Amino acid sequence: MKISKKAINIIFGILAAAFALGTIFLFTPKGNPQQEGRVILYVNGQPIHELELMRKAQTNPLFTLNPTGVLRPLIDTYFLEQVITLEALDQDAARIRVSSSEVKQQVDQLRQQLGVTDRDAYDRFLQSIGYTDSQLRDEIRTQIRIQKRIDEIRKKVKLSDEEARFFYELHKANYAAEDRVKARQIVLDDKATAEKVYQQLLGGADFAELARQYSKVGADQGGAVGAEPGSSEPGPVTRLVFPTPVADAVFSLQNGGLTQIIEAGGRYYIVKVEEFLPGGDVPYEEVADRVKEDALQVKQAGVVDNYIREVRQRAVVKFSEEDSPYEYKNPVVAKVGDKEIKLADVIQVVFADQQVGSLIQQGLGDLAVQFFFPTVTDQLITEELLVEQAKKSGKPFIGTRAQIAQDVQLWKTKDVTVTPEEVRKYYEENLERFTVPASATVKTVSFTDKETAEKFREKLLAGDPLEELAKGLGGRIDDLGTVNPGKLPPVVDQLVFKSEAPFARAGDWEVSEVIEVPDQNGNKTYQVVLVKDRKDAVTKDFEEVKAEAEKLALADKRAKVAADWIEQLKKETSIENKIVEVLESLAPKKEEPATEQAQPANEGAQPAESGQEAPAGSQ
Repeated sequence: MKISKKAINIIFGILAAAFALGTIFLFTPKGNPQQEGRVILYVNGQPIHELELMRKAQTNPLFTLNPTGVLRPLIDTYFLEQVITLEALDQDAARIRVSSSEVKQQVDQLRQQLGVTDRDAYDRFLQSIGYTDSQLRDEIRTQIRIQKRIDEIRKKVKLSDEEARFFYELHKANYAAEDRVKARQIVLDDKATAEKVYQQLLGGADFAELARQYSKVGADQGGAVGAEPGSSEPGPVTRLVFPTPVADAVFSLQNGGLTQIIEAGGRYYIVKVEEFLPGGDVPYEEVADRVKEDALQVKQAGVVDNYIREVRQRAVVKFSEEDSPYEYKNPVVAKVGDKEIKLADVIQVVFADQQVGSLIQQGLGDLAVQFFFPTVTDQLITEELLVEQAKKSGKPFIGTRAQIAQDVQLWKTKDVTVTPEEVRKYYEENLERFTVPASATVKTVSFTDKETAEKFREKLLAGDPLEELAKGLGGRIDDLGTVNPGKLPPVVDQLVFKSEAPFARAGDWEVSEVIEVPDQNGNKTYQVVLVKDRKDAVTKDFEEVKAEAEKLALADKRAKVAADWIEQLKKETSIENKIVEVLESLAPKKEEPATEQAQPANEGAQPAESGQEAPAGSQ
């Protein structure tokens, strides 16, 4: 069972990074309070000191970027919320006992992973992260204790039969049987033999006998696919048994029959479909064990997530009366009816997205804030609306809030259907989804000067062997494999898939003119492009993909119905969204030109009023 992503992020992610780097801290060793500096805040009466926070801040990758402007209070709040939540979890798990042997096992594993098994290396490691052996063991004990507490909560979760059956109804497609076939195949290494065998089959020859005589795969079983050992009777198999082009052809024969010769992976396939076994919904009783296992994990994830939220909500947080080096800002940014969404709720989601950290590293932090914060706020508003609808429904929804928001949409749209006309229309409007892209096998031969490249091309067309010729002239061969449009360097991609420029021929290869392309360092490189096995893009016939088109059309229609429902809920509910205004209030004020009447500038707001409780980070 995987605990919630939020729990993993808070409890274990930073510790793993700290130990892996060996240069930063997560938890502050519990030292002499007099040496830890002033108290910045209290969590349920437990003081958190300035130096402790400074050490913890070093484990936050966002802090290492020295954020400025509006990012500073946002990242400060993100950091302080993690500190508060972790401290509250630690306190809640205080009664859990952890043996010395459990701690020793984890320490030994850590030393093994880091390669510090000998005493001197271990001492150097401890010194690099600012721990003594005793302090490290105390922190590992804390981690084990919190994990035990979470495991304790998970083990108490029970799943009712009603919850399991409802979960199955919502996710029935996940347990549906796939289409299967009973088939025989003949697999050959050369096209000439394949064509000879195919003509014999068209003339009425016995497929199994020809498979025994010619097939490179399963000949002793008469080409029977999925046959039991020693048997020559085909067994039911899914698409995964065949290469994709072969599977496409095989599963289009829903009335049985013989495929054409299909080339795939350098081999030639002929398949006879003896029976098509359509997939479909499987009765609950046949998949009950799988459903219950999946549903229990989903429910456990939701219970753990709620536990973390509740621990944070119960935490009494007070900031000290002294000025703080951190800006803690957690105003209400949105209201959905009488439910509040606070800035910290949005912050936790935004900064958990790796894209955001990447944008900040590129100096695009303001852009990330402008895009992600309004987007995530709207997502949380929608989530609140949908969770409330789940409660009103009286149905046994389970899981995290995000899971419930997703599942209530499935419930709302469960009776949506599509007509044959809608399926056909979807197919025609989304032909790219049913098109096998063009492909070609490509090699490039690169030279540092044009004259040598021209000489190589001339000799290759005259019949010289490719490998020896390229090596002799100092060229570099890059085998790019079989590729689709958009997968090659731009100039080569244009030449292979879009240009109508003529290619000469050398054996199996089409040979381009010499082209000039820049190398990785910006220097000129001269290339000859070699192409073979070109295949044009092929759009599959509607009948061939009808079942797939129906599934996609239904999913598309359900998504649109759900979106319309959400918009209607928003119109019917009192919603207040102030995220833009809040972000503007956090942005540094532009300094006005000084005048004789100008008053001294305010030195900045406190993270919270002296002795006041900080608002809980989540609802």
